[in-house]
Amino acid sequence: MKKSELQKPIKDIIRKYGFERVKGDDYLVFSKSGNSNAVFQLRKSSSSVFANITEAQYPQSLPDMLSKFKIARKECVETESWLKMLLNSDVIDEQTFKTLRNLCGRIRRMLTSSCVTIEKKLNNS
Repeated sequence: MKKSELQKPIKDIIRKYGFERVKGDDYLVFSKSGNSNAVFQLRKSSSSVFANITEAQYPQSLPDMLSKFKIARKECVETESWLKMLLNSDVIDEQTFKTLRNLCGRIRRMLTSSCVTIEKKLNNS
């Protein structure tokens, strides 16, 4: 499989994730019960996922790509934690939570798979 074929699905998912995150931000901005610190932390971690995956598209080296993917994966886990906290605090509804959590989980699994593949390549070189 060509590199471009591997990258296409994650690019599509990241675009969707960015769109859903922005819709989620609009919802949170207008929420009367929103915890501003939790909302800020959610924005920070979720935008870091987007930024690191975008940066990994043009890495300086394979280890650089691996590092960016690992950071993005860590930020996915943090984003999922903030989403759970906002759901449990009744700041977001269950449908919003499920939509964003499912996208985040899908990205996290793809990042894990990519990290394993890159680590194998690095160990074989």
